[in-house]
Amino acid sequence: MVLPIVAYGHPRLRKISEDIDKDYPGLDELIENMFDTMYASAGVGLAAPQINKSIRLFIVDASPFAEEIPEAKGFKRVFINARITEEKGEEWSFNEGCLSLPEIREDVVRKPKIRIQYYDENFEYHDENYDKVMARIIQHEYDHLEGVLFVDRIPNIRKILLKRKLSDISKGNIDVDYKMIFPKMKKSRRR
Repeated sequence: MVLPIVAYGHPRLRKISEDIDKDYPGLDELIENMFDTMYASAGVGLAAPQINKSIRLFIVDASPFAEEIPEAKGFKRVFINARITEEKGEEWSFNEGCLSLPEIREDVVRKPKIRIQYYDENFEYHDENYDKVMARIIQHEYDHLEGVLFVDRIPNIRKILLKRKLSDISKGNIDVDYKMIFPKMKKSRRR
């Protein structure tokens, strides 16, 4: 089932998410719905806060990058209760977008290597290292668990220039091809 994605300005996107356990109600179905939602909206990652849940869960599927980045092929993961324990290397810029901020893409600077500890969908523990684009996707989704959006990581002058566009997103004054919840949209115009 495809779920609505919350848009910029929704308070859920600013909350720090909470850990869950393996008995979280409907977890398997939720993960399946998250993948359905991510694919329906042409994303490569989706975090639970984006579907209005303040839990430490995000999913990634880097397959769309496989032509340019061979290691992205088959890189499909579920991250539960994730903690990035290390970020290292010389910062690099990469153009990012977000399903909660449609029509906005900006260059974001991040470290290229990470170490992350998490549980998968079977609640098996992992302690892994990632780099480059895979690390980038994970860092972006992880930020959602911490109440951080990619626009928080861009220069202030860019934020000022995007102010009107961000306001339009929160009011629903944009065209999107997927279901969204716009926090400042008048009820009669809800999509």
